[in-house]
Amino acid sequence: MLSAKSKPYIDASVPVLREHGLAITAAFYQNMFEAHPELKNLFNMGNQANGSQQQSLAAAVFAYAANIENTAALAPVIERIVHKHVSVGIKAEHYPIVGKHLLGAIKQILGNAATADLLDAWAEAYGLLADALMVAEAKLYQQNNQQPDEWLKVKVLEKIHHTNDMVSFILQADNGSELPKFKAGQYISVAVQLAESNLRQIRQYSLSDASDKHTYRITVKRENADEYKPKGNVSNWLHTYVKVGGILEVSHPCGNFTPNLLEKRPIGLISAGVGITPMLSILNALALTNQNRPVLFAHAARSQNHIAHFAEILNTKTLLTYAELAFFLNEVDDTRSHQIKGRMNLGKCVPATYQDAVFYICGPQVFMDEQRDVLLALGIKASDIHREVFGPESLNHII
Repeated sequence: MLSAKSKPYIDASVPVLREHGLAITAAFYQNMFEAHPELKNLFNMGNQANGSQQQSLAAAVFAYAANIENTAALAPVIERIVHKHVSVGIKAEHYPIVGKHLLGAIKQILGNAATADLLDAWAEAYGLLADALMVAEAKLYQQNNQQPDEWLKVKVLEKIHHTNDMVSFILQADNGSELPKFKAGQYISVAVQLAESNLRQIRQYSLSDASDKHTYRITVKRENADEYKPKGNVSNWLHTYVKVGGILEVSHPCGNFTPNLLEKRPIGLISAGVGITPMLSILNALALTNQNRPVLFAHAARSQNHIAHFAEILNTKTLLTYAELAFFLNEVDDTRSHQIKGRMNLGKCVPATYQDAVFYICGPQVFMDEQRDVLLALGIKASDIHREVFGPESLNHII
């Protein structure tokens, strides 16, 4: 618990962080990478370039200061961070480096306003957070039966093209051993060496099938450049260079976007775009473990041709006694295949019997926010709505 001496300084930091948080985190990353360029291999340098990683850290620091004694609000955020850290191989030795440069950035940006007492308070607060994260990460490493920064070598068994920009990779352990089991909705990190930047970069991809096989499946969308964002370096590398028989390094499965499959109450799986991937895993797992559970699978896309694994979804529905499908498409060519023209409207497809349902949403942030608002308006409890969020938006509900 934060000491009585430090708490007033952290409380006083809240409006300061709201105003200067982004400048502080930008200085933090710049200074840390200059002192420790090897850490660029741990961080998403694409997000560094577009500023989203700085924004994410600024939001996290602000949320932590604003809720430092609200453990109920911070717990799910910390759990998400723990899984992400384990998936990229964060070690205890990284925390003093981060702490040093975070405090240095606060001093650099705030100048004389960053008094010795303020910096001492933040050193204490950061120490408490770092200790909590290290304990939780050590526990998760132990649960996964892995060492920090331990990677699995996998061979590409199949490379399956679904759409112009969606490809699935079927992976098996390179040494013939059994891959670690995973929960439906989890992801793995994939680490690749990019020649153009001479950096090892790590990205997370949801596992897109159930965990009943001796293989993993990931379905990767090629992130093309447009006027708003640069191309996705890792997704393009995977699409272009990875062939059948190739070897990849992946993490143990991580992530807490994992429903209880054995519950009896209805479940809604709501997605758009590449957000369909964890929903496929959950849907296929339900077909194996709880076929009588009511399930609504609703997905938004441009057209049927933009839906990866479309035929698989239709086939899985036949294995589930009470499954409903709804595909909201801009271009409809077959209304018999559960297609609805236009933007997703959950009011058209959520059955009245789903008032006690649990919902999982994955897709672009605006999409997830819209669907959450609709579900709340339909009377679904906020605690029964879960979103797969990796960026700063995961903190919106407590900022």
